[in-house]
Order: sequence, then structure tokens, then C-alpha cells
Amino acid sequence: MRLRYPLTLTALALSLAAGLVIGDDDEHERDRQRGHSTMFRQADFSPAQDPTYRSECGGCHFAYPPGLLPARSWEALLDGLGDHFGDNAELSDAVTAQLRGYLTTQAADSAEASGRAPAVAASIPASETPLRFTATRYFQRKHHEIDPRTVHDNPQVGSLSACAACHTQADAGSFDEHQVRIPGMGRWED
Repeated sequence: MRLRYPLTLTALALSLAAGLVIGDDDEHERDRQRGHSTMFRQADFSPAQDPTYRSECGGCHFAYPPGLLPARSWEALLDGLGDHFGDNAELSDAVTAQLRGYLTTQAADSAEASGRAPAVAASIPASETPLRFTATRYFQRKHHEIDPRTVHDNPQVGSLSACAACHTQADAGSFDEHQVRIPGMGRWED
């Protein structure tokens, strides 16, 4: 009788730990079950490909994949370029219209959305119009384990919005946690 109790607790602890590991890596496991290599799988998000978007927006910050936000968020951002997070980022009407067409047709809630973009859209209530991907429930769920000091106190990162600082393949639309390298700290291990 004495041996069963410790063995039962040990079995329960191992089961819980296995469940946590499996749950944390569920996207990769689904790829394996479908026969897809996680090494060569489709990008998590369609990368920012429009040359005007890459030059106009990507000239100041990382050119975020359009699938990170719903169309209403891109609309609000473009309508507020006069005060774009404290900076005047106004563009000509023609360039703004071109960017609006590109960003809204590639947005998380668009028919063109692929990869993880539909999950991002599903995580945002219709009553919300986030202006930052970092404000979405999807982002917060994916980054909840990160100690803010590793970002904000790190001069090579500085902000959670600096995706490409840690996500080595962000420019290609891949945000796989196995490719994360935090500057000054190395590979991310969760």
C-alpha cells in the first residue's frame, strides 16, 4: 500500500508534465501528424512582400506581416498616420491608398489569410480594433512566458514590437519558437 501512493503521484506528475510539453508544441505536432516537415513548413504568416509597404513602413520599423492584424486595424493605422505612435508618418494619398489595398486584402481576417493569421483574427473580438499586434490576445498567449526584462532591459531588443530582434526568420514570415534567439541570451528555451 505504501508504494502505490508515491507511484501514483509520480505517474500523475509525469502525465501532467507530458501534457504541458505536448500542449506547448501542438502546432509542430499537428504538422508532423499531417506529414509536413517542421523544418520546411509553410510560413506562419505571409511575409510583407509589397515593395511600397516594405520601403515606406519597413524603412522605420520591421515590416510586419499584414496577417498580424485584421483589416479594421490596418484601416485605423493608415487613418492615423499623422500621429503614428508619436511620430508623423503621413504619406501621399496615392501611397496611402496603395498600402490600404495591400494591407486590407492580406489582413488576418481577409480571404487571403493563411497560416496562423486566421487564429489571430479569431482571437480579436469584433468590438476591438488593436493598433498593435502586441496588444492582441494571440500575441499575449504566445509570449506570456517571456520575462519583460529580457526585452525592455535589453538594448538589442528594447520592445516586444521588435519581432525581428529575436525571431530570426520573421522577415520570411516564420515565428517558430525553435528559431528564437534573444540577443545577449541565446536560443529561447521554454
